[in-house]
Amino acid sequence: MRKRLGIISLFSLLFLAFIIIWNYSYKTGLKEAYIPITNETPVLEIPSEKAVFTRSEFALEYLNMPIDEDHQRSLDTYYNNRAYPGAPPSIPHPLLKGERGMGGNACLQCHQNGGFVAKFNAYAPVTPHPEMINCRQCHVAQNAKTLFTATNFAKVHPPKVGVNNAFPGSPPMIPHQIQMRENCLSCHAGPAAPKEIRVTHPDRINCRQCHVPNNKEVTDTEIFTRSNKNYDE
Repeated sequence: MRKRLGIISLFSLLFLAFIIIWNYSYKTGLKEAYIPITNETPVLEIPSEKAVFTRSEFALEYLNMPIDEDHQRSLDTYYNNRAYPGAPPSIPHPLLKGERGMGGNACLQCHQNGGFVAKFNAYAPVTPHPEMINCRQCHVAQNAKTLFTATNFAKVHPPKVGVNNAFPGSPPMIPHQIQMRENCLSCHAGPAAPKEIRVTHPDRINCRQCHVPNNKEVTDTEIFTRSNKNYDE
């Protein structure tokens, strides 16, 4: 009888020890995996991911918007307005507010949300970076053609459409840099989007969930500061 009680007691102690050890191990595992978010916890934001959602409120409008066959843009006109693929497009129309018009006082009146401009009989392209209001810093007007002479400069061929899929039917990769063009819906949705690259599903807002870039991303560098050092010394 005493032997039986000893065996039962031994198994009871072993079972109790197993429960205690398992409970300690389980709580320790949760403690290591769980990182509480506090005000001191740094939140890292990826600009190329964040800007995709800035025009998401217009996604359903883009989806239900009829196509204006008489005023569609094409990739030919899209690239003819650039010195090379990826270059800032030039301004193909007279400036409305003078040479120094910037941002909301001039360009953003048409290019922040797009829309049909009767004066130019065309849809205004939507800028992917409306927060950069000094537009003329990168975009120049097409009013100085006579100041330049012809050269043998070879224009880089733009990326082809429909040939950068991993296999037929898979989402195409992004064939260009994302810097300054993080807002996908600005160029790929709406009536001003070139017909060859107009997306059929703007309501699927998280574009980079399926479409990945096929090249290296440009990372921001430190702020440029001009040195006061006299190099003639």
